[in-house]
Amino acid sequence: MSELIIKSAAETKWDCVSFGEVMLRFDPGFGRVRNTRTFQVWEGGGEYNVARAMRKCWGKRAAVVTALPKNDLGWLVEDFIMQGGVDMSHVIWRDFDGLGRNTRVGLNFTEKGFGPRPALGCSDRGHSAASQIRPGEVNWEKLFGEEGVRWFQTGGIFAALASNTAEAVLEAVEVAQKYGTVVAYDLNYRASLWKSQGGKEGAQKINREIAKYVDVMIGNEEDFTACLGFEVEGADEHLTNIETEGFKKMIETAVKAFPNFKVAATTLRNAKTASINDWSAIVWYDGKIYESMKRDNLEIYDRVGGGDGFASGLAYGFLENKGPQAAVEYGAAHGALAMSTPGDTSMVRVEEVEAAMKGKGARVIR
Repeated sequence: MSELIIKSAAETKWDCVSFGEVMLRFDPGFGRVRNTRTFQVWEGGGEYNVARAMRKCWGKRAAVVTALPKNDLGWLVEDFIMQGGVDMSHVIWRDFDGLGRNTRVGLNFTEKGFGPRPALGCSDRGHSAASQIRPGEVNWEKLFGEEGVRWFQTGGIFAALASNTAEAVLEAVEVAQKYGTVVAYDLNYRASLWKSQGGKEGAQKINREIAKYVDVMIGNEEDFTACLGFEVEGADEHLTNIETEGFKKMIETAVKAFPNFKVAATTLRNAKTASINDWSAIVWYDGKIYESMKRDNLEIYDRVGGGDGFASGLAYGFLENKGPQAAVEYGAAHGALAMSTPGDTSMVRVEEVEAAMKGKGARVIR
């Protein structure tokens, strides 16, 4: 086991760079996608959400690598990203054929859920610009070698889109590792996405190849079992009652298979209803387990983006050299707050996260 070594801010242009698809989320509020007449529109993407929070919540230098079509929907996503302060100098812009057969913006219709009705997602993302990214399209040598990046965030959702995106992720993490950039990978298993890539078997084949280059492996219990093939002792069939000891044993097994892992982290969510969840997190670092504050019966406004909020807080804790206990607390508190507002992205400031870490209630802030 070697410690997580992070480049200094002085020797790099970027604190965090994310690689993945940025979609438009159509949100029917507390109604249903199937019969709403109005949607609120947000931007979002598992990888991008981390970079945006890195800029807006944590005040760090962040960039995104993705692809967008040259049309009004692509420019709408651009407008959202610019509002989030995330740099777009490495975005690929694709010519549009006027119909969307050759390229388009991925759409994600997502319900928040409420009480007994769970959150629901309905994706419409075929032929999207980002899903067509191939090896050789991004100048990773310039990004990692010349500009310099401290923390590179990508994940299993983007790798699952197509065989070419998996190959592009592999190309990226290889170059990132070469230049000493921390590679963080959120497994984020989605059965619906992997269906066309060989299901769980396909997911494990691809993710185990990418995992060889990962320093910080993030994922919940299902992610680790489905994507990497490791079993969690003490978890029930729905993986809601994971025991800390079971997770630790699984990580010890994973680190033997992938000695390059410096950090392994998971959020622990027990969804009693869509609106009431038990929420906490665990980080494994240097052979030890660090647990966050447990937030039982946490009230959820919109659960989408909670895991990405955790990932960004975790990254911030390590980037600021605050240690693994602080990192897991920043991550869990930020994830909880991200679920207190609508949309995929965080709407909080670092001061609010630190207040939540201290267990302060929702008193009026003046």
